[in-house]
Amino acid sequence: MVQCMTARLDASFAALSDATRRGVLEQLGRADSSISDLAGKFRMTLTGMKKHIGVLEEAGLVATEKVGRVRLCRLGPRRLAEETAWLEAYRRHWAARFDALDSVIEDLQQKEKAHGRKRQK
Repeated sequence: MVQCMTARLDASFAALSDATRRGVLEQLGRADSSISDLAGKFRMTLTGMKKHIGVLEEAGLVATEKVGRVRLCRLGPRRLAEETAWLEAYRRHWAARFDALDSVIEDLQQKEKAHGRKRQK
């Protein structure tokens, strides 16, 4: 189970690590598109776009369907719930660490003010 989730996270984050693939997901969020249309919008070769789509499809982020001679792309079945949960756990962790740091800084500032007042007298 853990290995399966780790593999899905790895595939998702690898797919999302590329700006073109993130752009493809944004585009498909607006409307389904053919690989040819996507290649044109991103000014790349059909072969290059097919490779990007393959990575996204392998991660479950994009689904393709052959309609006649055209391969149509749409957002895939994965909704990034596991990835969001993983990121949220780290966000909470870092938020707690920064809150603790804020407390230390506040304490130091109060001590500095208190010592500064004593010296001025």
